[in-house]
Amino acid sequence: MRTLLITGPGGSGRTTTAAATALTAAREGARTLLLGTDRTDTLGPVLGDGATPRLTVRRVDPDADFRADLAALQDRAASALDLLGASRLDPEEATPLPGAEELAVLRALRDATLPEDAYDLVVVDLPPTPRALSLLALPEELRRYLRRLLPPERQAARALRPVLGRLAGVPMPAEWLYGTAARLDLQLAAVEAVLADPGTAVRLVAEPGPAGADAVRTAALGLALRGLRTDALIATRVLPESEAAGWLAGPVAQQRKTLEEWRESYDVHPVAHLGRDPRGTDDLTALAVPGARTGPGGATRWPVEDRLADDGVLVWHVPLPGARRDELDLIRRGDEIVVTAGPFRRVVPLPSVLRRCTVAGAALREGGLRIRFRPDPALWPRTR
Repeated sequence: MRTLLITGPGGSGRTTTAAATALTAAREGARTLLLGTDRTDTLGPVLGDGATPRLTVRRVDPDADFRADLAALQDRAASALDLLGASRLDPEEATPLPGAEELAVLRALRDATLPEDAYDLVVVDLPPTPRALSLLALPEELRRYLRRLLPPERQAARALRPVLGRLAGVPMPAEWLYGTAARLDLQLAAVEAVLADPGTAVRLVAEPGPAGADAVRTAALGLALRGLRTDALIATRVLPESEAAGWLAGPVAQQRKTLEEWRESYDVHPVAHLGRDPRGTDDLTALAVPGARTGPGGATRWPVEDRLADDGVLVWHVPLPGARRDELDLIRRGDEIVVTAGPFRRVVPLPSVLRRCTVAGAALREGGLRIRFRPDPALWPRTR
């Protein structure tokens, strides 16, 4: 199974591209699921009324998911609620809290890739790029918060909790809280596994021009920091060169310049401007958007280069295409390193070999951050 995540700046045609990608894949013989994440049905008008063999369209329903989660939470905490004399909320009267929509999308992504669904390809129409990048970062960040707030090793002391509670003079966390945290951690780990799978890739969508170029650079930087790889860049609403006359000469030249720059770094697929908003399978076919690529996707590697013999250091290579020196920041915190690149930040556990080293410097070269580590004599094994 392959998973293709589609995102781009708002108004770039990302939903149309997602629909066209899924349609192409289905017509090429792949059993395809097209997953929409917008609250309103944006895929329906784009696809039209016709059915396509081997193509299934599904939309995330965050309201229903939130009501189901609320009911399950109240069932698990029934004894505590009864002890407090609290009345339960009717799921029908509850409205989703902030963050419920993001969690619903992550759950739908996890469920769509389960073996029992038996799809060859899952195409996900993600939100616009800024929200999509926050969404893709959520599983890792939430798991890190859970490990800090409720460390798994504390669950081993179940029998000691009453004693510890009396000694400390405060009640210890209830068993249901640890159970809920463990279930959430498993669900988030499953989503992380989908994102790291070799069959997962991100497809960027943007209209060529100065605004699109800035959006692509920012998106590529955020994806690289998360270790995600792009499979293609779909350039939408490309004007024909034959129209490079009169007032269209400027926009055509601007698009041509941006496309030339993009081709130096991405696998670019220009999509012609139809002169109208694409509607229905005939228009989607005319766009000629490619289906899923067969190349590797998934998370990119951050390799550690051994240069101890020559320079006495280990070098950690962090790919950050489009990063700028004045937008970078590094902080070592115990066995983690905090990397800030532009508007994005990620807390990354150090590889085991680097935990016994001190940071000796860093440099930004050829679209990658190279962090130098020098072995700590107090922790590094002595050699004869």
